[in-house]
Amino acid sequence: MEAHALFALIIGILILIMPRLLNYLVAIYLIVTGILGLVHYPYFHF
Repeated sequence: MEAHALFALIIGILILIMPRLLNYLVAIYLIVTGILGLVHYPYFHF
């Protein structure tokens, strides 16, 4: 079994048990995506 499939299954079960978890996961994803977009990841220019 591939790691991402197992991870998706575990997250899906947790969301069924605690639906509020989905809000946190989506918020974290959006924040991380926004930060990485602002710093032009993976093209860091120091």
